[in-house]
Amino acid sequence: MNASQLTASRTVQRRPESRHFKSAMTTDYLKKILTARVYDVAQETPLELAPTLSQRFANRIYFKREDMQSVFSFKLRGAYNKMAHLTAEQLKRGVICASAGNHAQGVALSASRLGCRALVVMPTTTPPVKINAVKARGGANVEVVLHGDSYTDAYNHALLLEREQKLTFVHPFDDPDVIAGQGTIGMEILRQHSGPIHAIFVAIGGGGLISGVGAYVKAVRPDIRIIGVQTVDSDAMARSLKAGQRVTLPDVGLFSDGTAVKLVGEETFRIAKEVVDEIVIVDTDAICAAIQDVFQDTRSILEPAGALAVAGAKAYVERSQMGKNPIKGETLVAVACGANMNFDRLRFVAERAEVGEAREAVFAVTIPEQRGSFKRFCSLVGPRNVTEFNYRISDEREAHVFVGVQIGDRSESATVARTFEEHGFRTLDLSHDELAKLHVRHLVGGKSPLAHDELLYRFEFPERPGALMRFLDSMAPNWNISLFHYRNQGGDVGRILVGLQVPGGEMDEFREFLASLGYRHWDETQNPVYKLFL
Repeated sequence: MNASQLTASRTVQRRPESRHFKSAMTTDYLKKILTARVYDVAQETPLELAPTLSQRFANRIYFKREDMQSVFSFKLRGAYNKMAHLTAEQLKRGVICASAGNHAQGVALSASRLGCRALVVMPTTTPPVKINAVKARGGANVEVVLHGDSYTDAYNHALLLEREQKLTFVHPFDDPDVIAGQGTIGMEILRQHSGPIHAIFVAIGGGGLISGVGAYVKAVRPDIRIIGVQTVDSDAMARSLKAGQRVTLPDVGLFSDGTAVKLVGEETFRIAKEVVDEIVIVDTDAICAAIQDVFQDTRSILEPAGALAVAGAKAYVERSQMGKNPIKGETLVAVACGANMNFDRLRFVAERAEVGEAREAVFAVTIPEQRGSFKRFCSLVGPRNVTEFNYRISDEREAHVFVGVQIGDRSESATVARTFEEHGFRTLDLSHDELAKLHVRHLVGGKSPLAHDELLYRFEFPERPGALMRFLDSMAPNWNISLFHYRNQGGDVGRILVGLQVPGGEMDEFREFLASLGYRHWDETQNPVYKLFL
């Protein structure tokens, strides 16, 4: 299921209210967290009130500022605690980890502080800026090994090197000492805010952060709700809790790369079953809007995974406001867990934040080709600010307009669409259509008479050299590319729209091509936006 099919405030997985907490488990982790050795390298981060966001949502919303750690994420806590509990002999032999991001930096800095060797295995696709950051954190103590095209490739290679060189593996989430290190965040929150707290929101990837925070909070203040937040395309924990067993996702979305985990840990799943009250699911637009919200209150820029908890808190409040018991005047805490943002992504974030915050609605409107109809349509937009306007003549009878307008809240897009319809303008609300938001707004032009037998597909290519050539080499030589659109948005994947002319008798071969390619893809051939504008 993709982000165009779901909205942030509608999709929630609940923990059954009848589930009780196992006191032995929470007591055990309470001791581990209280004795965790994180403050040799980590700082106690502030718990800051977000005044603008609090006023907008009529609740006191606090950010737990883990983005202010020296490595700009919480990962340092768990990595150092694990390594600080190793024996002298284990430290002498050295440690190893697999990571392409924040965990690698935590291990590197910890190795430098403890004076031990660290081998960090990263995919060959890792951007140089991340590789250089790991080397800078660890100095002479750290060796970076590049292997494979994905985290899974790097992880499997790390396990091989662990056995060969008798190193100690430092897992990014599925380890009691790592979980305990992350749990110190929960300890700090309760120390910093002794008053009532309705809920603490925590991003979930493999589950280490929410397991640690939840174990501590439920042991000390079981009345506080622990609410996880995941993305629509990386919701392994939500699916696992619903199924009652760990579920492996076939693939994951990489926009929130810090939480892009196909399979949660055994220990983290065990703990989550006991301490997680609910999981809120959000989409890319909601995350982008949350990044903007945090910036407005703090002037800091979080990475997508870092803003996930904020997006979840907003969705949780919005959902309650549509029910009989709206949440008002409560204290909500969102763990801002990381700020290792690729600067090139900001263009994409800014573009999508308006839709995610319900400040922009996007429509396809059909206008009769009659004198004065264009002016009449514009008058219906009224005083609203027009964010985008693309026009393409269709035929002698009508034209199609791709238009974006500023709105005040989510319900207003339906009002605008209804107004257009009532005045004789056929309207499609495209505010949640990925094809429209990613590609069509840059491509409005109309269909060529030469584009017969055309199929339209969206693909996510891995952002690495050779990805496009692999695509082209896999195609049958008689299939023609009739449309191609790509924008580099600074992420780990490239989002590409492709028109392919495939004869009707070769559809079986085309399906085999899609299966062998291995890229995530969506068939957009029947999308009405395609028929209107491309």
